[in-house]
Amino acid sequence: MSFTAFVVLGIMVRTGPASVDQALHEAAGTWWRDDFGEAAAVLSAVLGPPLPSLLGGGLIVATVVFRRRSDPRAWVTFRVLVLLGACRITSALAKPVFNRERPLEHGDLSYPSGHVASVTSTGFAAVVLCLWLAPRLVVVVRVVTVLLTVLICAARVTLEVHWLTDTVGSILAVVGVGFLLTPALRLSPPRPQHVVSSS
Repeated sequence: MSFTAFVVLGIMVRTGPASVDQALHEAAGTWWRDDFGEAAAVLSAVLGPPLPSLLGGGLIVATVVFRRRSDPRAWVTFRVLVLLGACRITSALAKPVFNRERPLEHGDLSYPSGHVASVTSTGFAAVVLCLWLAPRLVVVVRVVTVLLTVLICAARVTLEVHWLTDTVGSILAVVGVGFLLTPALRLSPPRPQHVVSSS
């Protein structure tokens, strides 16, 4: 459902900004010069491509360590790594398909946002990882993921490097791919008694 909504939205906005896009673009034209702009620039630098790279690196290390110890958690971390990569790559694969221009001249295409895909894919993978290995952290990770996703969406719109619908589309794409691949990778939430542990 989410992925279908992503495709439909992309088709609807590929020829021009939606009314809400245009309204926020005009408002952001004054925001980015003030403190909002400075905060948005910092958020964009911190919350972006480095996030999935850091989580991916951690998952690789964890998988190697667990594998050497014959720990069953190696299979979980490896599958979450695959899930993370598939969710994150949605932006790179979809941008040439929709070929949407940015609000301001930029060297890259607009729909869907890569920064938002980075944050959302990292959060999605982290939640799935916690469901299997640290269930008590799931609620906290979900809240942090939602908060960071909202912040990066606001930052990208404030900096006028994305339309609002670019950010919404990115969330829909990542969540859609995530929900499709989670059962395919046998990562659907386990029953409490089946949580993987080292013991």
